[in-house]
Amino acid sequence: MASRSSSIATSIPPSGVKRRLYQVWKGNNKFLCGGRLVFGQDASSLFLTSFLIGGPAITFCIRMLLSLKKEDPHFSNPVLIGGVVLTVLVFVFLLMTSSRDPGIIPRNAQPPELEEPLDINTPSMEWINNKAPNLKFPRVKDMTVNGHTVKVKFCDTCLLYRPPRASHCSICNNCVQKFDHHCPWVGQCIASRNYPFFILFISSSTLLCIYVFAFSWVNLLRQKGRLWVNMSHDVLSVTLIVYCFIAVWFVGGLTVFHLYLISTNQTTYENFRYRYDKKENPYTKGILQNFKELSCGRIPKSMINFREWVVVEDDIPDESYTSDLERGFISSKHKFDMEMGTMYGKDGMGVPPILKELDYSGIDDTLKKKAGEKGGEYDIFVPAEQTKSKTGGANAQEEKQ
Repeated sequence: MASRSSSIATSIPPSGVKRRLYQVWKGNNKFLCGGRLVFGQDASSLFLTSFLIGGPAITFCIRMLLSLKKEDPHFSNPVLIGGVVLTVLVFVFLLMTSSRDPGIIPRNAQPPELEEPLDINTPSMEWINNKAPNLKFPRVKDMTVNGHTVKVKFCDTCLLYRPPRASHCSICNNCVQKFDHHCPWVGQCIASRNYPFFILFISSSTLLCIYVFAFSWVNLLRQKGRLWVNMSHDVLSVTLIVYCFIAVWFVGGLTVFHLYLISTNQTTYENFRYRYDKKENPYTKGILQNFKELSCGRIPKSMINFREWVVVEDDIPDESYTSDLERGFISSKHKFDMEMGTMYGKDGMGVPPILKELDYSGIDDTLKKKAGEKGGEYDIFVPAEQTKSKTGGANAQEEKQ
């Protein structure tokens, strides 16, 4: 019983601190309501978007409210109600688009394990596990989707092979399922879990622009007198007409473009990168089925529970899985973890602080000189025994002098 209790005690981190996952999340997301609302890094842009939409919409509603006493209530009341309903819908869809997990893929703490380690040195293979230098794996793998071969890439940041149609957002610093694009106007990635709400948001915004534009004209035409005279007296309606005419080209054009993407079952990322109009699209199922997949399909569940409790270690980890592309060339005397700022010896153990201050430049010059005499090549990976022998010889010469 004592041995069992001691084993349980050792399994519990003595210096661990329990926190919510959203509090220690490594992405650039912002959270509200205890991790229930997930925003992107540039969530502050929502204030500008809300002002650009709500300003003219609320102004139009106030204009219709003030005209209830002067004009026919049977006309003004339905128009006012319609404007209020459309405005509320736009803001609801905006909130559901920007505050929802777009489909973030959980990160791996360690690189994936291969069934068969590969030793072939090809350009598509990199060092990933610095503790096991013989382990290599391809950066790109082939997968079959609907009878077509699709390439999936390895993400150095999230330490995983991205699923088909997934991509890593450089702004939010997350791999996201069925990544469409990162929208600066909503401050969030647009992907599998919020794309339907994004379509509803831009569609309702387009409809709101047309609604305000049309009934602002009606307000002018219903007034008695010449049109130009009425326009000079009703500057507010003229301003709304001009504003909505300009805005509808942007939001309406975006809506039409995404309707095209839906009909061909593409994402914005795929449309600009792969150009499926020049080659076959492995994901399309026909126009009707593509629209049915979006409108009637279920929204996938979130892969991450940002409110779950996790144990955070206080100690600095002794492992680094950063790839050579991110780390650059590493000296033969030590390894340096760029993220944690920790120096490692050749065996992977932490280097004492006193050894970090030693000057190794003389050894580097000696190795380069010897390599140049042999064949003009300098091997960056030098065995520890060879380094010790060269270092010992250099120290002996200094003592003789």
